[in-house]
Amino acid sequence: MSPIRTAALSLAASAAALLLHPSAARADVAGCKALTAKGLFENTTVTSAEMSGLTPTLGSAAYCEVKATLSPVPGSKIGVIFRLPENWNGRVLGIGGGGWQGNVTIEAAAQGLTKGYATLQTDGGHDNKGAFDTSWAKDNPVAVTDFSYRAIHTMTVVGKTVAARYYAKPLSLAVFQGCSTGGRMGLMEAQRYPADYNAIISGAPVFTLQVQTSGLVRRRLFTTDKTALSDTQVANINAAVLAACDMDDGLKDGIVTDPRACRWDPSALQCKPGAAASGGDCLSAEQAGAVRRAYSVVRTTDGKVAFYGLSRSGELGWSLFIALRPAPAETTGVRSGGSGDLRAFIFGDANYDEAKFNPVTDTAKVRSTPFAKEYEAADPDIRPFLAQGGKLLLYHGFDDPAPSPYGTAAYYDEVKLVTGADSAVRLFIAPGMYHCRGGPGANTFDVLTSMEDWVATSRAPDVIAASNPVLGFTRPLCAWPALAFYKGEGDPKDAANFACRAVGTRTASAAP
Repeated sequence: MSPIRTAALSLAASAAALLLHPSAARADVAGCKALTAKGLFENTTVTSAEMSGLTPTLGSAAYCEVKATLSPVPGSKIGVIFRLPENWNGRVLGIGGGGWQGNVTIEAAAQGLTKGYATLQTDGGHDNKGAFDTSWAKDNPVAVTDFSYRAIHTMTVVGKTVAARYYAKPLSLAVFQGCSTGGRMGLMEAQRYPADYNAIISGAPVFTLQVQTSGLVRRRLFTTDKTALSDTQVANINAAVLAACDMDDGLKDGIVTDPRACRWDPSALQCKPGAAASGGDCLSAEQAGAVRRAYSVVRTTDGKVAFYGLSRSGELGWSLFIALRPAPAETTGVRSGGSGDLRAFIFGDANYDEAKFNPVTDTAKVRSTPFAKEYEAADPDIRPFLAQGGKLLLYHGFDDPAPSPYGTAAYYDEVKLVTGADSAVRLFIAPGMYHCRGGPGANTFDVLTSMEDWVATSRAPDVIAASNPVLGFTRPLCAWPALAFYKGEGDPKDAANFACRAVGTRTASAAP
């Protein structure tokens, strides 16, 4: 067949498909390219708008990819990518970032695109050189404000407008999803811009600067020659915790369902007189003391929590965020606890010596700075968001070594107290899960589908199906304050043999 004949048949097939599926009529090269016209969107420069082919490895349909820069104020350069799929479901999905950056990757958009969402993503207002790079903040208060709250909001407003124009249809639903920094971004939207989204999914939210100041506390635990821990010692600590507390929930499975009830003390592993800790089989007195401090709550002079303490049973995940031995001095990075070029905003001094930070006396100072007022998303009064039918789904790993699950639980309790909401807010805490993912627990679950079901039925979820694909088991995640306990019979790898049971609402006051 000639190339001309082939092209003609292809065009005819495309036209027939558009007649059968008019909602896809604008998902074409011309309609996509038209979005580059100047002046269509306020304070926006569209740099490209091109159709992307099918990506079977990600499972997403063809989509129009729009790249733009938003400049809501002078000096603001908020990079965004909007992906508009052919199989549009009438909804948009805003996607959060991680660390000190946004997220514009196709991988983050894949699930939403597959489901037919128009996805909205941003770089957070600055080039992303790494999740813990802060060089963008140096002498740049505009970028700091963009990252704090303006980038997600303007991304959302412009993204909705772009989608509505492209599809020539009104939106039916706006959902936001993010974990870690993305979780904070979601809470910020609910608190500051309640009309932006109908439904918000916030995982392990880094929603206050207490996370950063707690990083400075963790930074000092094991980075002296006397307190440093070897990998063998960390493994032995975890094994001892499990030996003491794994069966508290009635099942020996390598998971402590409720770490708050575990009171194992590191003195149990302390070296006998005359024995050396260097072999890794026991702990020196200094090491035992450091581990004990890692589990302990630190409070400020007015009794508020400065550091929640780490969960017993999460030790194998500590190295993800905590330096366990001396290392070259760092001012920023995942394990350093340092803030780099954000020090000028967090501490009010670009040359602030973080080694002098005192969590008891200085936490309140950090959380009262102008930066804290624009960055933190700690306001529990989300009544305007809930008043228009908004739904908030929170989740957190119980063994998270970064933002504390106790902090998220405390925020959830405050939201319920202030708003009186029950059916519009849910929290799920996952035993054995680390930060956003990973860990020995059931760490894989589909919160977006759970939110969709919630929207469709108006029934808030009490259980989310979860699994650990590596270890091969399923388990229910229960709406807080309930946790899943083994019924006592049946296959312990099958979620059907577990039941949700409320275990109280102890948070900071009872954190070990």
